[in-house]
Amino acid sequence: MAKITLDNLAHSYLPNPTSEDDFALKELNHDWVDGEAYALLGASGCGKSTLLNIISGLLHPSQGRILFNDRDVTNDPTTKRNIAQVFQFPVVYDTMTVRDNLAFPLRNRGADAAYVAQRVQQIAGMIGMEDMLNRKARGLTADAKQKISLGRGMVREDVNALLFDEPLTVIDPHMKWELRTQLKSLHHEFGHTMIYVTHDQTEALTFADKVVVMYDGRVVQMGTPQELFETPQHTFVGYFIGSPGMNVLDATVTGDKAVIGGHEIDLGHGFAPLDGKVELGVRPEFTRLATGEAGLPVTIKRIEDVGRHKIVRADFNGSEINVIAEEGAEISPDMNRIVFDPAGVNVYANSWRVAPQGA
Repeated sequence: MAKITLDNLAHSYLPNPTSEDDFALKELNHDWVDGEAYALLGASGCGKSTLLNIISGLLHPSQGRILFNDRDVTNDPTTKRNIAQVFQFPVVYDTMTVRDNLAFPLRNRGADAAYVAQRVQQIAGMIGMEDMLNRKARGLTADAKQKISLGRGMVREDVNALLFDEPLTVIDPHMKWELRTQLKSLHHEFGHTMIYVTHDQTEALTFADKVVVMYDGRVVQMGTPQELFETPQHTFVGYFIGSPGMNVLDATVTGDKAVIGGHEIDLGHGFAPLDGKVELGVRPEFTRLATGEAGLPVTIKRIEDVGRHKIVRADFNGSEINVIAEEGAEISPDMNRIVFDPAGVNVYANSWRVAPQGA
């Protein structure tokens, strides 16, 4: 297990980058705590896999250092970093049995035969392949092969870190849930430092102690699922986390008031003068329909009943605003206003969250 430090780290796939836009991975400075589980979350192309491959040693960074427990491993090959990595698509030895595939990393390091047998049986149980141990990997389905890859990544107990690059892409939905649960259980049992790359917020939020949200090659927020939901530090975090994501509206902010499309909104807190593009971010959970004169005038476009609650899609001057209403809530035709709970309103300048005065 290891604390992982990213020191002035950045990477460009161009031989002579001349501007920040040339970097697939913008400058990062972070410490990832020994023994915690992290999820790298973001849209395709945001730099998640690039960062993971730098940590594993498959890619050398254009600048900066990677440290494991304060030891510089930037120039060390993967074999010297003592990590296990599971890739998006299965990598197995087709001519070997499932048992031998799982045992290979242990036998390759000279582990005792009795320990190998015990550990292989344990991991086979975790991935649901106990009855397939004597089958050759050739001919197995893609999701079965990926379970072997996951098992081989988890079989060693002495690794510095376990790295997962979207490992459940080819796994069927029911098995995805089971394997995520088992990965979390493994983490609690053995305390490995785990880094899990995904574009799926459900995978990230259910797996990780800390979620690292990436956007356009940089980390825009690292925090617990609750922190990401309640105080998104960047508008992308608010948009990407949640279903539906945060409502983001252009605004003018003066003190404790905001004006959106000519309508005044109470913010509940005062803000210093702001420069640049100013926006309000309000999650649908802090938004409600109302009648009367207060709030923003809207037109309800449709109502989606998703079982646990209703999602109301409303239009305000050409911008969609989403509202989450309780399953049993009555939505009448005269509900043509939207009101925000001040406790759930976030203010952003140039996409970054601004803390209220006195906070």
